[in-house]
Amino acid sequence: MRHRYRDPNRPALRRGFTLIESALATVIIGTGVLAMVAAQQTFHRQNEWAQRSANAMRLAGEIRELTFNMPPHDPVTGVEFWGPEPNEILVDDWDDIDDFDAAVFSFDLGNGPITAMRSPFEAMPGWAQRIFVSNVDPFDIGVTVPQGTSEMIRVEVIVEYQGPTDLEPAEITRLVWIQPR
Repeated sequence: MRHRYRDPNRPALRRGFTLIESALATVIIGTGVLAMVAAQQTFHRQNEWAQRSANAMRLAGEIRELTFNMPPHDPVTGVEFWGPEPNEILVDDWDDIDDFDAAVFSFDLGNGPITAMRSPFEAMPGWAQRIFVSNVDPFDIGVTVPQGTSEMIRVEVIVEYQGPTDLEPAEITRLVWIQPR
């Protein structure tokens, strides 16, 4: 057996980690894990907003597609009635754009939101489509004129969403277009 001689003036060789090194490594790894968790939560929030935004644009586009080939005013009565005519009770009866003024299609009301084929979407709780129709001056589309005095129509669709924990519905998107005759 061989004995080693150790010089007392020479420091001993260390083996393993000290307590400070271990604590520092734990802090560094913990900070990295917390940063990854925070990044993941941010990603989920952004993804949720993107999904809501895409759904809202789709719902607004459905109304635009529904009214795309409609005349601004009723083909029979003209501008005599703004909004649905007295014999137009159901959405399926609406035959001109001004019939949609102040219409609300909502899952909570049981009538929507609706598709371009006038049927309600299945299982879209919390979503609502609000439609506002107004006449505008053909030479300045920023100016609203009295109902029935212009062939230029401005249609505004506001899509709102109210989640299960939200107190009030939030506007997700607003789509506005001018519909000439």
